[in-house]
Amino acid sequence: MTNSEKIFTGVKNRIEDVHLSSYVAGEPIHAAKKLTVMNPYDNHVVGTVTAAGIEHVEQAISAALYGYQPMSRYERYSILDKAKQMLAERREEFAHLITAESGLCIRESMYETGRASDVLHFAAIEALHDDGEIFSCDVSPNGKARKIFTVREPLSLVVAITPFNHPLNQVVHKLAPAIAAGAPVILKPSEKTPLTAIKFAELLYEAGLPPAMLSVLLGDTAVVAEPLVRHPKAELVSFTGSVAIGKHIAGIAGYKKLVLELGGNAPLIILNDADLDVAVQLAAEGSFRNSGQRCTAVKRILVSEALMDQFIEKFIEKAKGYTCGDPMDPDTKVGTVIDEPAAIYLEDVVKKAVDRGAEVLLGGKRTGALLEPTVISNVPRDAQMVVKESFGPLAPILSFKDIDDAIALANSTNFGLSAGIVTNNMDAALRFIRELKTGTVNINEVPGYRIEKSPFGGRKDSGLGVKEGVIEAIKSFTFVKTFSLPWG
Repeated sequence: MTNSEKIFTGVKNRIEDVHLSSYVAGEPIHAAKKLTVMNPYDNHVVGTVTAAGIEHVEQAISAALYGYQPMSRYERYSILDKAKQMLAERREEFAHLITAESGLCIRESMYETGRASDVLHFAAIEALHDDGEIFSCDVSPNGKARKIFTVREPLSLVVAITPFNHPLNQVVHKLAPAIAAGAPVILKPSEKTPLTAIKFAELLYEAGLPPAMLSVLLGDTAVVAEPLVRHPKAELVSFTGSVAIGKHIAGIAGYKKLVLELGGNAPLIILNDADLDVAVQLAAEGSFRNSGQRCTAVKRILVSEALMDQFIEKFIEKAKGYTCGDPMDPDTKVGTVIDEPAAIYLEDVVKKAVDRGAEVLLGGKRTGALLEPTVISNVPRDAQMVVKESFGPLAPILSFKDIDDAIALANSTNFGLSAGIVTNNMDAALRFIRELKTGTVNINEVPGYRIEKSPFGGRKDSGLGVKEGVIEAIKSFTFVKTFSLPWG
């Protein structure tokens, strides 16, 4: 019986008995140590992964540096395009695996597979695009009859570290641009959701990816992640995850490029001229989709004092429709958070706010890793759930007096990733675009709206300002070489 066949044994698409391995350049690792992956909803064992040791780190680095033969643009395009087709054919298989190991509801997992297909599509297109610029040198009295040309050449080794909250799309966002650029990668996925990452690596190998171009290593931080980050032959570390780990990486990485996409605390700002139906829809989708486990999720709902009562009434009715329960049930809209400790943390965050005068208007009950979508009003501006990132289905509501107050409140945290503004006033919209200290500002849309090739990234504790998205990632995975020739 194949792994794929095992995935669909059991009752109600219960995934179990998935046995996978870390890979060094396409070869599975045979080692005694295994990592067990549990389902957050009912705690059954989904599968195991063979972990890597320090010797496998060195083998993967050697394979990337010395075993990979550069591919033509068309070859890179063909691999990405084939991978996109294969992922579309296996969409349900991947979606069920995402749900099994992460607890995300199946409708979110299906949506994620569609986003991942978009990443592959855009990366394939970019692989065919020529690059470079031409500069004439006779544009200055000090110039000569020459032309200067630039080309992009791939980095020799990229280290990619991905989080648990988008087990497929975060991985594809690292690997697809690297393949398009022709840069070998060593991937370290989250130990909480490694199965989807490894299954996708297997898909890439099957699509024709040269094995030396990709290794996938699971294991202890001290054994795998830190040696990779510190290694002098790694030219770039691309990391998506928490602020604390991102700053630790920045401290130990040494002399190399860093792309750090860290936390968020996105506000949805609802002005007094807002369309309330639009505002309520965006607030619910932004707060509760993906169980609130997105760096761009709505973490603070800032509402004009004039609209507060009307907004709360409509929002509570909307939020009641976000049912939580068995993630495999197609009718479930909100699954679990990643594990029970995460849910307990969120429960405690709510309790601390209530102790300081906040009021839970809806939800708040926890069962294991399942936390009901929770609407909270009268939240103090310095409450933990306001100033820090609450990675779950919480919707704290705060009021503001005017635009000056809204901008000050939105900018008051250490994060600066994204924001959404609900208004029909263009002058107000433009002011928020200019004055919010965030990487993205979306008007009449959720803070996280984007397409997979558009630039994405934040400032302050949300990152170093280096953007991701397919096009920007390809730039990060290359360096610019300049040369000149006589001309004329």
